[in-house]
Amino acid sequence: MNHSILVTGGAGYLGSILVPELLAAGHRVTVLDNFLFRQNSLAHCCADPNFELVRGDCRDESLIGRLLEDADVVIPLAALVGAPLCKLDPVGATSTNLDAQLMLLRRLSPDQRVLMPITNSGYGIGEKDRFCTEETPLRPVSLYGIHKVEVEKALLDRGNAISFRLATVFGMSPRMRLDLLVNDFVYRACTDRSIVLFESGFKRNYIHIRDVAMTFLFGLENFDRMKDQPYNVGLSDANLSKRELCTVIARHVPELVVFEAPIGEDPDKRDYIVSNEKLERTGWRPRHDLDRGIVELLKGYRMIRNSVYGNV
Repeated sequence: MNHSILVTGGAGYLGSILVPELLAAGHRVTVLDNFLFRQNSLAHCCADPNFELVRGDCRDESLIGRLLEDADVVIPLAALVGAPLCKLDPVGATSTNLDAQLMLLRRLSPDQRVLMPITNSGYGIGEKDRFCTEETPLRPVSLYGIHKVEVEKALLDRGNAISFRLATVFGMSPRMRLDLLVNDFVYRACTDRSIVLFESGFKRNYIHIRDVAMTFLFGLENFDRMKDQPYNVGLSDANLSKRELCTVIARHVPELVVFEAPIGEDPDKRDYIVSNEKLERTGWRPRHDLDRGIVELLKGYRMIRNSVYGNV
């Protein structure tokens, strides 16, 4: 079944991968984005007659109301993403990540379906050697996580929706992000051949961006049997500490030197391991492991150099 899908924030890191996949599957897709980062990451979609693009703000209620008139599925990606950015701009984070999302949910009709990305950072600091499942109490430690947890509650209370609690995402995208942990560490390994670790034993789960995109398509295809539930989305063999992640990267960058700082704190205090069994029981399987993603990133970083103020 083909759908008319509204994707807010569709020109971002995830949307740049997801939107072409939705179009390839035969769906009609309208993207709303404010192009905050001046990206042209969906330029290759413009020739598709099933693609429409609206430049605007997800906080504009009248605009959202008009766009919802033609949508039977909504995928709200628009957000200020990540704990550091939300800490830098808490007012913008609150208006975008919380107020705008709650407004969107209020404007939906009961029959409109929602597939929403939520962060598994809502688990906060987990218990040692105990997996976080979808029944584990949520204890977010960042403003980003707090907003996501509140929105997820409203989403599931509203119903006719699926919540995907995403692990830390990695991989190349037309709208690239270097601030994500794997992407950052591989970039440092590639350019500096060294990484300095704070709180190196802190663990988290990881997932490739293309597997995230395919998770949304999987949710669309299996909506009726998955709806009104949250699902952890991650690699079950990649519940790794930062130190362990560096060991994996070093398999591909043998000259990498890792230093552990005796002082200092990571601004993102997440520390937990996650079970993805609930999603796997539906038949979902990831296609990209961590090693494959690291190889991909090393190729991508031959194109990307963050050196606007350097001579090299």
